Amino acid sequence: MSDLTGELIDGRYQLLRQLATGGMASIYEGFDTRLDRKVAVKIMHPHLAQDEAFVSRFIREAKAAAALSHPNIVAVQDQGWNQNGIPAIFLVMELIEGYTLREYLNERGRFEINDAINYLTPILSALAAAHALGIVHRDIKPENILISNDGRIKIADFGLARGELIGSTMTAESSVILGSVSYLSPEQVQRGVADSRSDVYAAGIVAYEMFTGQKPFHAKSAIQIAYKHVNEEIPRLRSKRKEIPQSLDELIASATAKNPDARPRSAGVFLERLQQIQINLDPRKNQMDLGLDLPVEPIRERASKKIKDSPKVELAPKETTREVKRREEKKRKASKRVRRNRKVALILAVALGVGGWWTLVGPGSQVVVPSAVGATYDEAISMFTPLGLTAAVIENRFDEDIAKGKVIESQPSGGGKVEANGRVDLIISKGPERYKIPATTGLTPAAAQTAISKFTLVFGKTNEVFNAKIPKGFVVASFPAAGTSVKRAAKIDLIVSRGIEQVALVSYLGLSGEQALNELTEAGFNVETAYAFSETIPELDVISQTPAGGATANKGGSVSILISKGSTYTYIPKTVIGMEATAGKEMLESLGVKVAVITIGNNKKKIIKKVSPAVNTKVKRGSLVTITVG
Repeated sequence: MSDLTGELIDGRYQLLRQLATGGMASIYEGFDTRLDRKVAVKIMHPHLAQDEAFVSRFIREAKAAAALSHPNIVAVQDQGWNQNGIPAIFLVMELIEGYTLREYLNERGRFEINDAINYLTPILSALAAAHALGIVHRDIKPENILISNDGRIKIADFGLARGELIGSTMTAESSVILGSVSYLSPEQVQRGVADSRSDVYAAGIVAYEMFTGQKPFHAKSAIQIAYKHVNEEIPRLRSKRKEIPQSLDELIASATAKNPDARPRSAGVFLERLQQIQINLDPRKNQMDLGLDLPVEPIRERASKKIKDSPKVELAPKETTREVKRREEKKRKASKRVRRNRKVALILAVALGVGGWWTLVGPGSQVVVPSAVGATYDEAISMFTPLGLTAAVIENRFDEDIAKGKVIESQPSGGGKVEANGRVDLIISKGPERYKIPATTGLTPAAAQTAISKFTLVFGKTNEVFNAKIPKGFVVASFPAAGTSVKRAAKIDLIVSRGIEQVALVSYLGLSGEQALNELTEAGFNVETAYAFSETIPELDVISQTPAGGATANKGGSVSILISKGSTYTYIPKTVIGMEATAGKEMLESLGVKVAVITIGNNKKKIIKKVSPAVNTKVKRGSLVTITVG
């Protein structure tokens, strides 16, 4: 879609600049010329405006958001078709100037626990309002959560929403395709259905990403990610970040359960449980909430200064001298008690003041230690220094979850307190505890076991195999192989040589040389062949074999066979006379004799006229035979 910056939509909305574009629409910063305010204008791509399904989805987004009135949901202000100028279906919303949650995650990685809860609260509050009206968002993800420059959080893009108030024209299949696969619930992937618990699942995945800084599943394709959501459990938060409270870990685990019935039934229930956890973590939250919920006391009427119809005062009878003295003595006693109480109250007030000064701003004041788990030593120092704290490494410890060089825990731990200018002790990770398997090839099993035990590894079992290079009784290799890094107390198996495998030889004397060659090769021998004339063994049969048949030999060793080339002598055939010169010469040479040619006459076609020695003569192979051609 071409950039429509500068266009006036519906005679009212001036498009100032393009903010974003997607597969369905583009969003512009616009100016409402009627009310003199900035707005966001979402315009559908022209090629989709012909598709009724996409148009219905676009209009449904307007209805979904318009049906909701909540401070954490982007307000929809107008929707329509541009009647003048470029044809366009548009949606007008309040303009949120700021960033998406995705940009925050990309910039800062994981959130602090309290920060993440503070961000999740308005998100769940907005979803709870939608669920209360029967509206399901179906596309909750960080890209659809906006954070304005003044800190307001808004949920946008109700394009996949459905509910009784807004209807539904999208098919189940299309909703799965249009959703974001990393946040799709298993039931959306498998059956294409979604209810409020599907939004809870997506919000749980968003929460997981905020607490850990990463998505629960990664793969090369969207299909693989969807498969993992259906078939694998979401990793627990505490496996990625140990300082996560157990109650919070269990809440996110229930929100991201594969079974919808195991999740909170709506975002409202999710929010209630999250708020209770927040109160448990910081009781002051509860005090603040209660304070805000206190009813207003009615204003009391002041007593009137005017005296109306004062009653007549009757004079009491005169008191006796004894009664007057008794009353004055009682008054003096009461005055002493009051003075004593005042002194006690003054002393307590001074003590409280001094104690408060000592604790809050004096030498006894304490500093809250920030969490340094997962940070490097330098990063921890950068957090502690502005607070006037120092840090010291008291232990380096192996850890399967925390990378090498990063903090496993601190003393006091994050959230604890330490005296001003105090010290925080750190335990630094040495990374996963791993040991390299030593080389054992060529050692005896006993020596190999000794070498393995020195590396806190455990000897497993011994397997014997034939080996042509390692002598019998010595170690060929280990499993896992030498040089492999394994955990402490890993079991190491040894492979010990049984020596060279012995194979029984069959005698091939008088048998076909080809058969001997094939069978010996298949048995694992290296066959060496040679040829010789024999007056007793037919041509191409085995004359001799070394080692002889019946003995045993090393598998892979050499076996020599001598193959017959036939008799030393041959006969000159009668058929050579009258043959064409070239063909006759080739036939004689095939018998193993040398051929000399004598040419007579001028005939173009050369025919053998004579052969010497004569035909049927017995000659030795390699001797000279002369043919006369003409």
